[in-house]
Amino acid sequence: MQTVLVAIDGSPLGDRALAYALDLYPDAAITVLHVVDPVEAVYLAEAKGPSEGRSYVEAAREHGAELCDRAEAVAADRGIAVDTAVETGNPAREILRFIDANDVDAVVMGSHGRSGLSRVFLGSVAETVLRRSPVPVTVVR
Repeated sequence: MQTVLVAIDGSPLGDRALAYALDLYPDAAITVLHVVDPVEAVYLAEAKGPSEGRSYVEAAREHGAELCDRAEAVAADRGIAVDTAVETGNPAREILRFIDANDVDAVVMGSHGRSGLSRVFLGSVAETVLRRSPVPVTVVR
């Protein structure tokens, strides 16, 4: 593998996906990507209260940058340098767009393991990426 994309969302499964990629592809060029879903950002922000003069999406992008900084630190502790990116949009679409735009060879991401009605109503980013990706996708659970 030459270029590996690790999609993170701030969950423990996203952290496991990063650790898996760092273990499996220590010599690859790894990019850690966090996608801010603007719809989710609004719902989360409404639950948390005012965002101190920033838009909901700006606050969510700052949080995404913090997640990427944390991922960089985890990789650095293993002696591995990673690139990071924060994008805004539908997570599955943005991951797929990033794959195409950056000549990614493989993707590693976590899955929340939803099934049944919750998957039908909420959708599954991992499932969509897995089905539509032009490159191999490893889903960590």
